[in-house]
Formats: sequence, C-alpha cells, structure tokens
Amino acid sequence: QVQLVESGGGLVQAGGSLRLSCAASSGSIFSINNMGWYRQAPGKQRELVALSISGGNTNYADSVKGRFTISRDNAENTVYLQMNSLKPDDTAVYYCNVVYRRNGAVFSSWGQGTQVTVSS
Repeated sequence: QVQLVESGGGLVQAGGSLRLSCAASSGSIFSINNMGWYRQAPGKQRELVALSISGGNTNYADSVKGRFTISRDNAENTVYLQMNSLKPDDTAVYYCNVVYRRNGAVFSSWGQGTQVTVSS
C-alpha cells in the first residue's frame, strides 16, 4: 500500500493563493502512473480538479483552468497543486490520488484530505 501525506490547506481570502503538496511513500517498490487532485464540497460529489498523467500530459476541470496548476516531482514521488485567484466556490476538502503499479498490478491510493476554505 502506498501512503499519501497531504499538506498546504488552510483559510485564505478570495483572490489569494495556496499550494497543496502530496507525497507518496511505501515500504516496497512501486511506479506511479497518474497523480491527481480531487475535491469534495459539502453536499456535493467528489470531482476531479487536476490530473497529471505519466508522460507529461495534464487535465483540468473547466472551473479551475487558468487558475490552478498541477506539477509533480517524480524523483520525490510528490505532486503539487498551485491554486491562484481562489474563489469561495473553491472551498472544499481536497484529496490527492495516486494510481501506481506494483508487481504488474494497478492500484489506487487516496490521501486523507486537506481543507481549503476561501472567504469572500
């Protein structure tokens, strides 16, 4: 099992910025395919925010395009989400997700979630 540790959430005013980090670790060898960020607001379903695909491609939800940037450090097995021009609608619990391979099988692991609150 790959463990994910998230950090960087908090309270910020509208128009501000936050940077989330998610570090993956395990006691055994694994290789990461995709790394992504999802969010879930109260009363809503979890939704994809940004995805970093092995090979370099990225996908973003339309609502965050131009404001959020996903990046990854493959040497450190870490993914980041730089969030600029934050809006109150961005308020949610943000979850890191990693899809990885081990011994030929594909697995998915989730972080514990970090709260992002944007005040108006």
